[in-house]
Amino acid sequence: MNVLVINAGSSSVKYKLYQMEDESALAEGTVDRIGASGSNLIHKPIGKAEIKIESSVPNYETALDMVMSALTHSDYGVIESAKDISAVGHRVVHGGEKISSSVLINDEIEEIIRDCSDLAPLHNPPNMMGIQACKKLLPNIPQVAVFDTAFHRTIPEEAYLYAIPYRLYEEYSIRRYGFHGTSHRYVANISAEVLGQPLETLRIVTCHLGNGCSMTAVKEGKSIDTSMGFTPLEGLIMGTRSGDIDPAIVYYLTERVGLAVQEINSMLNKESGLIGLSGVSRDMRDILKSASEGNKRAITTIKCFTYRIKKYIGAYAFSMGGLDAVVFTAGIGENSAQIRAMVCEGLEFLGLKIDHQRNSNKSNIISSDDSKVKVLVIPTNEELMIARDTAEITK
Repeated sequence: MNVLVINAGSSSVKYKLYQMEDESALAEGTVDRIGASGSNLIHKPIGKAEIKIESSVPNYETALDMVMSALTHSDYGVIESAKDISAVGHRVVHGGEKISSSVLINDEIEEIIRDCSDLAPLHNPPNMMGIQACKKLLPNIPQVAVFDTAFHRTIPEEAYLYAIPYRLYEEYSIRRYGFHGTSHRYVANISAEVLGQPLETLRIVTCHLGNGCSMTAVKEGKSIDTSMGFTPLEGLIMGTRSGDIDPAIVYYLTERVGLAVQEINSMLNKESGLIGLSGVSRDMRDILKSASEGNKRAITTIKCFTYRIKKYIGAYAFSMGGLDAVVFTAGIGENSAQIRAMVCEGLEFLGLKIDHQRNSNKSNIISSDDSKVKVLVIPTNEELMIARDTAEITK
């Protein structure tokens, strides 16, 4: 069974083709700059040379047509025809309150995705365009939607409600939704396998630390709280997003600084976080290098970043009534031993002890043998999680 995973973004399409019998990847790639000049496709067939194709890509249907041509090409393709694809799995960011799991796409599901476009205006519309393009090109192949928000539908109301007039929740669905759900679900499951314990017996804090950052309290296999909220802006300090701030700052910036609401929104999402604090970069690697050279703002930025993570670990440990494991994943979480060490420093009172040699070697388990709380590094694989859900649903 071959499953094609599609992630349609605002100006790009990422894809990965899996052979599900052994969950091996056959090919992956990206079509970027859709609707703009300089468009190209980077196609990476496993075991063959990477291919770059430059071409005009005016829309998502053209992009997906290029993907299918690459996958079936006589020289660098990996399948003979579209008939070799059994199902297509789509990453969809927002499913609102109506979606609690991955689902087979039909007219009703498409309507829900459209209805949630106000909640994710940068993501759901292109996600929908990718779905429509695949329906045209692969009309007889079942398609599945895997939602970033679905894993967090188990969060109780005391964790997802904001203390604003209740009618705003009733009329406009303003509440905590959470994101990165596919990643948090994947690493929680893999962590249980690594630890050799049933997921249903564990209390885990998963830390997805990349350009976008979020944390989730996973109790007995279910998300009970997460750091991102109504939008992906809330929570941790991120590459360009501010994370938690006093909401009165927005009012102050309009009244005293004279910024328009749109300017503030752009600033909080695109000019804040690591780049805003450090003035160096949104990339943690650049900031770590600058800090090693004595840049005080870079040093302070790293302290702010790790402090926020540490604070959430403590809060989630108490909300779950204890802690069995902390898991690091995504670009920073998987690759920065220094950030992991700084986050874990001072958490010994929770029974958490890091082994610095294991941490430097990026072992799966980086805590010491006598640590009551295990610390793990698990590479995330959202595409495989989407492929698994798609295969299971379409069987």
